Amino acid sequence: MKLLYSLPEERRRQLRVDAEEFWYCVPYDLSEEQNFVSDSYVIVTKERIVVSRQDEVVFEANLRDCKQIVCESLINNGILTVWWKDAERTPVRIARFSMRWLVPFSYIARGATMLSQGNLHKVVSRELDNTCPKCGYALPGIRVCPHCNGRQETLRKMRELCRPYIPRFLLVTALMVLGSIVSIAVPKVQQQFIDSALLDRQGGMSDVLVFVAVMLLLTVLSIVITIASNWYSTVLGAGMSYDLRAKMFQKIQRLSLSFVQERKPGELMNRIVSDTVQIRRFLEGIFSDICAQLFKMVGAMIVMALIDVKLLLWSLVFAPVVLLGSMLMDKQMRTRFRRERNKSDVLNSQLQDVISGMSVVKSFGKEQEESVRFQHVAEDNTRVQISNNVFFACVMPCFVFVLGLGVYVATYFGGLRVLDNGMTPGMLMQFVSYVSMMYAPLNGLVRFSRIFSQMLTSMERIYDILDEPEDSGETRERKAYAIDGDIEFRNVTFGYKTYEPVLTHIDLTVKKGEMIGLVGASGSGKTTLINLLMGLYEVDDGELYLNGKNIAEIDRNSLHSQIGVVLQETFLFNGTILDNIRYAKPDATYDEIIRAAKAANAHDFICRTPDGYETYVGERGYTLSGGERQRIAIARAVLNQPKLLILDEATSSLDTESEYLVQKALDRLMENCTTFAIAHRLSTLRSADRLVVIDGHRIAEIGTHEELLQKKGIYYGLVMAQLQMSKVTGEAS
Repeated sequence: MKLLYSLPEERRRQLRVDAEEFWYCVPYDLSEEQNFVSDSYVIVTKERIVVSRQDEVVFEANLRDCKQIVCESLINNGILTVWWKDAERTPVRIARFSMRWLVPFSYIARGATMLSQGNLHKVVSRELDNTCPKCGYALPGIRVCPHCNGRQETLRKMRELCRPYIPRFLLVTALMVLGSIVSIAVPKVQQQFIDSALLDRQGGMSDVLVFVAVMLLLTVLSIVITIASNWYSTVLGAGMSYDLRAKMFQKIQRLSLSFVQERKPGELMNRIVSDTVQIRRFLEGIFSDICAQLFKMVGAMIVMALIDVKLLLWSLVFAPVVLLGSMLMDKQMRTRFRRERNKSDVLNSQLQDVISGMSVVKSFGKEQEESVRFQHVAEDNTRVQISNNVFFACVMPCFVFVLGLGVYVATYFGGLRVLDNGMTPGMLMQFVSYVSMMYAPLNGLVRFSRIFSQMLTSMERIYDILDEPEDSGETRERKAYAIDGDIEFRNVTFGYKTYEPVLTHIDLTVKKGEMIGLVGASGSGKTTLINLLMGLYEVDDGELYLNGKNIAEIDRNSLHSQIGVVLQETFLFNGTILDNIRYAKPDATYDEIIRAAKAANAHDFICRTPDGYETYVGERGYTLSGGERQRIAIARAVLNQPKLLILDEATSSLDTESEYLVQKALDRLMENCTTFAIAHRLSTLRSADRLVVIDGHRIAEIGTHEELLQKKGIYYGLVMAQLQMSKVTGEAS
């Protein structure tokens, strides 16, 4: 795979590589003494490997002299080492790098080794975009640029998220403006009443009644507007939260299986549930409240400026202090909340693991140990929460005190104006009310900053999922094709981490109706091979054809509807037996389900359950035995009448009677299918048309049971080892 980072033409000439085609050009950032260095590159062309530092070549070698280039992961750093074909030459460490560059240098090690062996056709030549489009920062195997993914980027995504809801936002905003106008009118009404009716007792009972009626009307109007605003804000927040959850769940469905498996279930659940709740709370409560307060503040400042500009400026003397303090706190708050959310992820994952594995915990009597372990995780989470809450509990009173000083300043200078007859008592009361109204948003600014930082942290975590590149198969245009079982692997190479192949150069042709037994030691790649067949992963190199069509071109829904899968670890969903069988074909009729159950030898035991096909099986099917779960899984596979059948240790954990019933069901299922079967008990594969032995990440032997025994190779050794083990077990019993 080509990894090309920018190298100026002048530097190419200085390093004498300007006339060669680059296969790799990747910067490294550490010296041998582990000091940071800059402008240093490892360059691999078709013929050479060159290492530069600044404008000097510090290492150079012809690839034909290299036996292997190795990338090693050490503590907090890695190294790239050249091993020579001449065994007498000492291996040379040519570059040291920090862990952020481990992935690119792992690619270099693999690709340069292939180039040194002349296997040019085995090096994937797909280009990668490895730089940030905004700042040009090199991104070694990471998706988000650390320089550009700041607050502005998060706010931009927030605006994009809110765009479909603009009409609702405008409605809520209109209600807030209307409510602010009502609130601003209240001090004016009070001022008129004080100056015209109460001052020097100029008014009468009618003035008091009018004042009370107007105030009551304004209060009722304010309450109605507040209720409407809160109602629409709640609907808006709930709608956005629902849409975000749906979008995240759909996104996770489209992501590669490796991404989902690398993440802890508790972490993903936390992001879908808790982080979306955080955004909902912000929109429902803080957003509407702060917006209303801001409208009031602007209106109050306008009225105050009309009354007395100089007094307004005195009232604002402490506002910059609050704004500066909020800005200084912002980074601290985001760091604290990010740490709090991470601790919450760990807590949820620990809880999910223990609850899911409770039978194992109880079987080994580890309840106390798990309680202590969970207590430590919970203590860490609590410690972070207490630290954050104490921090804000200490800061908030200080801000409230500073803001209160502004009211005192306005009261002092306004009182002097009243004494000098420059302002009436009613105007002073009105002005002080507006000062409080103006400072209310500033008083809530600190609280707003806290909630806003929490919301931004949740947004970052949500978009960490939404921005994840999708499985390339999900974005590629594919078509539905019928398959009949013809399969061909052409020089297939694959690794869950592309630079660490699990299978290399697999060539295998399978005809319709054949049964292929996959044999090999644990970790050799048997399950990986069937994962490729099921389209769960895409090959890194080579091609995989089904019926002459590249599997990359086949629609995944169409492919999976023609594949039957029976695994060792049978997974049943928390629902009825009927729901679990019908999962493979949601529109299946009741008769089709019964026929599938009978073919799987499951109908009789289903009829003996309390509610028959409507019996609930519990989470993971814990109310059923292993053999019963396996037969339901076979019924699920039979329902689709598959053309390709995958069996991964389908009978390894069953008792003799259950294995007999399951095997009879499998025999019926295999009659019209191309079958790939994995089994460590080699006796169960004797009837296979061909056995494929995988060793050293590649196909080592192919043949029938008798042919491989006569060959006396790897398969022969595995059979003899199992016979010896059976003999030892028999003698012991």
